[in-house]
Amino acid sequence: MPKKRKSTDDDPFLPMEMPEQSKAPPEPKVKALTNPIWTENKARLVERYLYYFVQITKHGTYIDGFAGPQKDGKPEMWAAKLVLESEPRWLRHFYLYDIGRKQVTALKKIKEAQPERDGRGRKINREIHVQRGNFNECLLDLLNSGKIKQNEATFCLLDQRTFECKWSTLRALAQYKAAENNKIELFYFLAIHWLKRALAGLKNTTGLEDWWGREDWPNLPSLDTEQCKELVVERMKSELGYKSVKPWPIFMNRSGKTIMYYMIHATDHPQAPMLMRRAYENAVKPKEPIEQLSLLKLIGREQGEEGQSK
Repeated sequence: MPKKRKSTDDDPFLPMEMPEQSKAPPEPKVKALTNPIWTENKARLVERYLYYFVQITKHGTYIDGFAGPQKDGKPEMWAAKLVLESEPRWLRHFYLYDIGRKQVTALKKIKEAQPERDGRGRKINREIHVQRGNFNECLLDLLNSGKIKQNEATFCLLDQRTFECKWSTLRALAQYKAAENNKIELFYFLAIHWLKRALAGLKNTTGLEDWWGREDWPNLPSLDTEQCKELVVERMKSELGYKSVKPWPIFMNRSGKTIMYYMIHATDHPQAPMLMRRAYENAVKPKEPIEQLSLLKLIGREQGEEGQSK
């Protein structure tokens, strides 16, 4: 594991000040969105993106920090299940975590239900690890084990329940890969709709302090939702060093009026933002057959001078 850089927790930030970026690469542009994704389909967004991405990599590691089902009887909202069952089954390594006993039992059941061969009769070569525990602690054990290869595309879904994922966990994920490799990609869900309510209702702020990871957390209630979202995006670029960080809105329903979450996608891969934009537009549509997909087709429609940065 590469030597860790000095923590930024003690840097002399002014309250809510955005740290300066030095020679940051330009944010890749994507076309403006036309179709909303709503809460019931947020898991499909992640699955569809990975469906596209493995057409490029033909391999990959998937980490899910809060992997259990969030709603009983709603398998279409369960990202771990959708990703596990997506074909082609080219993702090779799965690390699925949850702190709830019921959620872990469900994860073990879907692990046991996985077939030995794919839809074309080919043997599936993959490893699925399920563990109960606090993801912030379990992740450090995983990274210290060295099981995640430096040159393997790695994705981490963080569909947290408001303040569960510590900022130090994001930092550990961002710093794991050596400088010559793309960082572990993050799908970080920011529960923006009820953030102020959650902040107002806190009696013990320890979890909030760990989630924010800076001493200026008392100023969070003074920010509106857009300011908070933009600050998280900026911190992922300037503090964690990601080349692209884009917030993708997840709405309450298909009307596209009320934003419940932002799925913040942090990546170093130059084509990833275009693939995510395509996934966002197509998440609830039937999948394109693999035979019709190529890198050029996947990203070609998402590029152009008319694109607007998101």
